[in-house]
Amino acid sequence: MGQPRGLATLVGIGLWERFSFYGMQVVMLYYLFFSASEGGLGLSRAEATSIIGAYGGLVYLSTVIGGWVADRLLGSERTLFFSATLIMLGHVTLAVVPGFTGVLIGLALLVVGSGGQVGNVTSSVGHLYGDRDRRRDNGFLLFYMGLNLGALAGPLLTGLARTRLGFHYGFGIAAIGMAIGLVLLFAGRRHLAPRGRTVPDPLPRSAMVKVGGVAGGVLLLVVLAAVTGALTVRHLATVITAVVLLVIIGYFAAMLRSAKVSPAERRRVYGIIPMFLINCVFWALYQQQFTVVQVYAATRIDLHILGFAMPPEFFSSAVPLFVILLTPMLVTLWSRAGSREPSTPAKFLAGVVLIGLSFLLFLPMAGNGGAVNPPLALTGILLVFTLAELFVSPVQLALSTELAPKAFQTQTVALLFLSTAAGSAASGMLAGFYSPEREGAYFSTLGLASLAAAALFAMTIPWIKAMVNGAR
Repeated sequence: MGQPRGLATLVGIGLWERFSFYGMQVVMLYYLFFSASEGGLGLSRAEATSIIGAYGGLVYLSTVIGGWVADRLLGSERTLFFSATLIMLGHVTLAVVPGFTGVLIGLALLVVGSGGQVGNVTSSVGHLYGDRDRRRDNGFLLFYMGLNLGALAGPLLTGLARTRLGFHYGFGIAAIGMAIGLVLLFAGRRHLAPRGRTVPDPLPRSAMVKVGGVAGGVLLLVVLAAVTGALTVRHLATVITAVVLLVIIGYFAAMLRSAKVSPAERRRVYGIIPMFLINCVFWALYQQQFTVVQVYAATRIDLHILGFAMPPEFFSSAVPLFVILLTPMLVTLWSRAGSREPSTPAKFLAGVVLIGLSFLLFLPMAGNGGAVNPPLALTGILLVFTLAELFVSPVQLALSTELAPKAFQTQTVALLFLSTAAGSAASGMLAGFYSPEREGAYFSTLGLASLAAAALFAMTIPWIKAMVNGAR
């Protein structure tokens, strides 16, 4: 397809990371709130969705740390390799260590590892292309389709393992997948761009003690909050949302005030801000496929098809399947459109409108006395989720690599992922308000709020285009 050969290597590690991430996340949700007699830990649904939302938020929040390590200490290629190793160890821990101990240690390893992987694999894809290379958007779409091959297979295999053998076997399959990804990365790293082996802005040795002190202080605050009861499971997603918002404000301020950012680069950073905000709205709704949608699949959908009891995890594979089917069509459409291809802000606008409409599509099934609904109905809604995602997520990846100031290359990718962090944590917080008894109000409120946000964003598009100075 005329793409750099290194794209295949990065698709390989990304595919198996998504296999493990999607395969583990839904199994983890059910592990948390299923009863002990079903093999779970027996938490309430609100507590379980709060943990999953907080986990998703922390994964994308830690992309900032992963980006900083790449830009200041190790370079993106080495950071990517070490991060993938931590992910594998996290899944191994979940597979072999029972109870909350395994959950705590395993999720901690996954948060740090996934944070380092997500931003750096994206940055490494961006390194394969020169400035204004028109292959970039299609390259990211193909990369995104590859990720979704892993996301498709993960829930299918881990869901079957969970229903047939138990939760820990599902976690074990995720560990095996990540081990395969590590082998592929090691074998194909020679095809990656040389930029990934350099450290763009090396940290002076004199600053390392200060950095270590800050990291230790943050860890101490987290431990004290947990011990004193200030940080509870039920409110975990709310706390993470607040922390992410503070980090976002601090990060934008640091970039805009940095002497290493030129005036032209600073204008582009200002242009990113409205797209960043609408991205937060999008992910707050979209990430509910891992919280509210999965609870809905397990409790409000008829899972018996032709005598087969389908694991509810299978619905997590619907979105990746649709991505794989629709991506080639979009690649062809944008390629033929040429200069008439919609701009990045226009694509963002379409994505937010579609995700709002997908929530409104739940309304015909709301208030039917708690009766189960046909699986085809939820599958159709997830198709709309997918269309929304394809207008936002791969474009977000390309945007972050195109508009990044030179001194903040990987960190800008991480900054864009902070919108996903805020949305993921907010999805867990919002999921606490969901129940079958008031689902009509829940879905209508979020759907209409998303459409209102899209209308406000549409008014900023001319200003955004002026600020990014010719970027697509």
